Amino acid sequence: MLHHISLGASDIERSAAFYDAVLAPIGYVRVWDDLRPGEDDQAVGYGVAGGGDKLAIKHSHKGNRPPGPGFHLAFAAPDRESVARFHAAALAHGGRDNGAPGLRAHYGPHYYAAFVVDPDGHHIEAVFNAPL
Repeated sequence: MLHHISLGASDIERSAAFYDAVLAPIGYVRVWDDLRPGEDDQAVGYGVAGGGDKLAIKHSHKGNRPPGPGFHLAFAAPDRESVARFHAAALAHGGRDNGAPGLRAHYGPHYYAAFVVDPDGHHIEAVFNAPL
């Protein structure tokens, strides 16, 4: 249904370092970038290696305001271990904990997820939802 989604970033280099680190454990990589230090309209795109972007981080020189309550972005993870590595990478790169890795039985018997807030306040999640 979705082609891609874009998130604003107040510091594109900090955000790129954050997303490079947190997306790698769940199998996503930087597929393109347009980084020109000090200039406007910089951006970085993420997706599967060899493919197009599904997430773009765009520098917002007018300030950044993340979407309001209820919005979060969930990334599919290949297994439970990658969910834990996503969470650890986020905390090590300026993210805030918003739910440690673990089962979320209220979402289903196999829903294993971790929740973090990125350096700009965007709520993101990694989830593996399949029987072991």
